[in-house]
Amino acid sequence: MDKITGTGNWIEILYLILIVLSFYFSLSFFYYLKLGDERAIKQTKLAAVICLALSLFIPAIVNGYK
Repeated sequence: MDKITGTGNWIEILYLILIVLSFYFSLSFFYYLKLGDERAIKQTKLAAVICLALSLFIPAIVNGYK
């Protein structure tokens, strides 16, 4: 089994988890925006952006090595 192929399954699982977390933090951002909690708004916005960026960046790097 190829080393990249073996880790490919884990990368796909990580990708899906990061997409779900990004969606969760985005929904939380809108909830806190409605409440007006500035600290929570900043934290959830940052978490959503980081999760989305990682979910797009990690598979691109891995596919570059295939």
